[in-house]
Amino acid sequence: MNSLERRLREVRDEGRKAFVPYLMAGVVPDWMDHVEALVAAGATAVEVGIPFSDPILDGVVIQRAALQSLQAGTTPESVLAELSRRPVGVPLVVMTYFNIFHHLGVSRSARLLADAGVAGVIIPDLTLEESGPWREAVENVDLDTVLLVAPSSPDERVAKIAKQAQGFIYAASRMAVTGIASDTGEAPRVVERVRRHSDLPIYVGIGISTPDQARRAYDVADGAIVGSALVDRLLAGMSPVETEAFARDFVL
Repeated sequence: MNSLERRLREVRDEGRKAFVPYLMAGVVPDWMDHVEALVAAGATAVEVGIPFSDPILDGVVIQRAALQSLQAGTTPESVLAELSRRPVGVPLVVMTYFNIFHHLGVSRSARLLADAGVAGVIIPDLTLEESGPWREAVENVDLDTVLLVAPSSPDERVAKIAKQAQGFIYAASRMAVTGIASDTGEAPRVVERVRRHSDLPIYVGIGISTPDQARRAYDVADGAIVGSALVDRLLAGMSPVETEAFARDFVL
């Protein structure tokens, strides 16, 4: 068992709910100050996006953040270098697309991530059927590959995902790209279906935008992932102090 899964299981065993905020690396010059502010607010782990020009899961807010980050010159190497210079004391989970790792080389990518202190990675466009080379690359490093389950995933697919998932399972609350929503969508049904096949921690994401929605996610799952609502405020100029205040409202 790698360090990410071990830590998240400990959080659940302690009876606490996990708050996992998402932040796009490089979206603002002081983005690492915002990561540290999220940790100070009580984040269990932080999901860090590496910008990619052609995302398939990201909605308009994250796409705007990725474009702003890319225009500022952000690269995968620059993100990992910054993370390695400033350890924050909680697990870091990188979210990006497989083309980046394919371009760098999967073995090199795995080493770079692990050397930077990254504990997990989410690659939404990497299917189970095509994940063999990636899984071989991460086999001997302390790096968990987090998998997603969608509301449309049939039970047979959920069982396959559960068998190969590491760290935690990302339960998508709706059939949509990331964004700000008014409810928790199909989270209860998705979580219940995942629990039939896995005892990994299950976190609800996509559309979790308010503390009330996060609490409803906590009622059915082990944690909540909050992205677009935070990134939207960063794009509007929120300071690290304001980021910490914003995040505190999501922490139980």
